[in-house]
This record gives sequence, C-alpha cells and structure tokens, in this order.
Amino acid sequence: MGSIADLPQTFLMFGNGWIANQIKDILLEQGKTIIMSKARTESREQVLSELIKHKPTRVINCAGTRGTPNVDWCEDHKIETVRSNILGVLNVVDTCYQLGIHITHVGSACIYTLSEEEIKNHAPFKETDEPFFQGSWYARSRLLSELSIRHYPNLLLLRIRLPIAADLHKNNHIGRLLKFEKIVEYTGSGTVLPNLLPAAIILSENAETGIYNFVTPGQISNIELMELAKKYIRPNLTWQTFGLDDMLKILRAPRANCIMDATKLQKKLREYGYEIKERREALEEVFQTMAEKGL
Repeated sequence: MGSIADLPQTFLMFGNGWIANQIKDILLEQGKTIIMSKARTESREQVLSELIKHKPTRVINCAGTRGTPNVDWCEDHKIETVRSNILGVLNVVDTCYQLGIHITHVGSACIYTLSEEEIKNHAPFKETDEPFFQGSWYARSRLLSELSIRHYPNLLLLRIRLPIAADLHKNNHIGRLLKFEKIVEYTGSGTVLPNLLPAAIILSENAETGIYNFVTPGQISNIELMELAKKYIRPNLTWQTFGLDDMLKILRAPRANCIMDATKLQKKLREYGYEIKERREALEEVFQTMAEKGL
C-alpha cells in the first residue's frame, strides 16, 4: 500500500526569502510542483485568494521577519514585526485550517534561553517544554505566534535556529560570523539546512503534524565554525573571542541561548528511512561544498 507522499502534491509557498528559495530548489529538483505566492500574509484576503486560486495540497510558510541587519531592528519596528510574525502566521494557518489544507510553518527555536552557567547543567529543551523567552521583540513575536497556532490540527511547526548553508547569504550564520573580528565563545543548537530541508519536505508530504525542534543533533560552537572556515575556505582567517555575557551587554536586545533536543525529529524521520547527519558530518559537508564553489 502506498503512503500519502506517493500521491501527487501541489505545494504553495508563502515567503520568498533565503530558506523559502532553498526549499523551492529542492522541490524542483525532485520534480514536484511548487508555486511561489507573492501575497502579503498580513492580508487575510490575499492569503485566502491564493489558496482558492491555486488549490494546493500542501502549504509551506516561510514568511516572517527577523530584521536587518539583525533582530535589534524589531525593537524599533514593533508593528511591522507583529503584522509579519504573528498576524501573518495566524492568517496562513487559520485559512489553511478552514480549507482543510496541511500547513508547514517554519518557526523559531529562539523562544528559550539560559545563562552561560545554566546551560552547562540543563538538559536540552524538548518540544514538550513550555517556551518562555521574550527578552527581545523578535523572540516575543515568535513566542506569541507559536502559542497562538500550536493547537491547530493541520499544522506542522518546525523550530529552526542559527541556520547554516553552503553560501554567504546575510542570513547564514556562517556568513555573519565571517564579518566579525571578534566572536562570542558560544555553543548551542543550529540548523544545517542542506541536510534538514529535504526532511521538511518528507514531513510535509506525509502530513505530519505537531511541533519539532528542527535542529541538527549535537551542539555547534562558533569556534568550531571558524576553525572549519579556516580549514576549508579562509586559510588566513583570524579572530578574537569574548564571552556571551559580555556580548549581551553591547546588544540592543537580549539573544536566546539554548540547546534543543532533536530526538523526536530523528525518530520520526527514521520511520521514513531518512537519517539526520550528526553535527560534525553535516558541517564538514557544508564547508566542503563552499570550498568547491570557491567561496
């Protein structure tokens, strides 16, 4: 007997940013039908019109804002942040619910935090741990968004954190690090996109629902990333380090500091024969690809 994923699917994507286009490219490589919507998700009318027009079997929502050049932007643009990260998300999830369409929402894991000392002795956060961090306006918007939508039965919510890919995009954690002469000695969870985005498609196609910590197993450190960059793409790279608490003193808004448990995600994907690569293997592949590209 075939699975749900064997049936022909039509994907509709809300959002046209870095991650959305990576997902689009994977779907096209797989020969899938993907429609990129130009609708503003803040407008319920536009979202509903797109759903009725295209009649998708699967919706993926990557629309949202994190601010430019970083989340401190959200502190001065509170209304824009709310309209994008809360109102827009609710519009997409709720209209999909009304029409009986499965929706995959790419959310954020930056809704937990611990101090440098606490993180050493605290177990990784699981999906069942109640989120609480709202120290920045960005984090607050992501927290309120998740709390508002998490009970929808048609929803797959993927929490990503510090996304990493084989490019130098401004939203790539690697690209951001390479711009700094001084980096924070930080270890936490990260999402290595080349290995994980195909998994998002598997979960969507099979109509999985619920919340998943969409992170690469293991802890990723900024120092490790810089050392890999030096090994593969920047042989003359040098840097200085400082502590997380020192970094927080110079930022406009606090940042989330957390390690997420990927066990639930690993177990679910193994049901479909897909194995998530461990931290080091996934990172090595990213930097090897960057070297091949001449980045």
